Amino acid sequence: MAEINAATVVKLRKMSGQGMMDCKKALEETGGDLEKAMETLRKKGLATLAKRADRETTEGRLVCKRSADGKTVAMASLCSETDFVSRSDDFIAAAEKLGDYALACTADSGVENLGATVIGGRAFSDINHEVVSKTGEKVGVGDFVRYSLSGPGVIGSYVHFNYKVGTIVQIETSGDAVSAAIQVLATDIAMHVTALKPIAVDKDGVDPAFLLKEREIAAELVKGKPANMIDKIVDGKIAKFLKENCLVDQPFVKDDTKSVAQMLADTAKAAGGTAKIRRFARIEIG
Repeated sequence: MAEINAATVVKLRKMSGQGMMDCKKALEETGGDLEKAMETLRKKGLATLAKRADRETTEGRLVCKRSADGKTVAMASLCSETDFVSRSDDFIAAAEKLGDYALACTADSGVENLGATVIGGRAFSDINHEVVSKTGEKVGVGDFVRYSLSGPGVIGSYVHFNYKVGTIVQIETSGDAVSAAIQVLATDIAMHVTALKPIAVDKDGVDPAFLLKEREIAAELVKGKPANMIDKIVDGKIAKFLKENCLVDQPFVKDDTKSVAQMLADTAKAAGGTAKIRRFARIEIG
């Protein structure tokens, strides 16, 4: 067996971020070859993933990155088995790198698309395997979404202080309504969505199948009432449900005297134009 000197072990440790004993063992197994030792450490990460494939990853960290011009925002979650690992320096560093990959991705969603993104010749899977090797836990990408502006507007984002839940929201504006106030409001609306969990921007965005199921539930609850009353009662319950669960109709979290739609209209009018919410995405770990 080739003698492995301390300098080589330290070099591999700096390259991989793995523990000294793991680096020394990998070098011994590969006759001191650094590249082969790195591959051995990556395989260790793959083996750990395979061994723990059935484990649940209900902890983790949410990251959000914004392009320099503010026209693209990406949000992604890196998940782990335990909160302890999700708060480790290695995991947090990997999550920050995941944010860079999410921003660089050319697709708006899809973990598989994020996995195909390469930065500096490396896919995120390489970084992921290293974290698995270091932590001994199953680690993987949970959700991913990326918004880009194609016309006038702003993108707001909010990540809660626990890094477990967050939202991005896209607002379209008339050309002259893009203002600092609109950007601030977009961030506040993202916070609103994070807290109140609306199911759609407006009633037109609600899944018809979902709405039909809600009607069936409402009808069941008033079963036995006169037939000519049931439809009216159900219509009223559905109208209330939509008002409570559609973003534009909800009372704004920072001023419940106005709906989100009213708040946006007033802010856009003050900027000299109009605005509407195009879409939002809320991501929550666990």
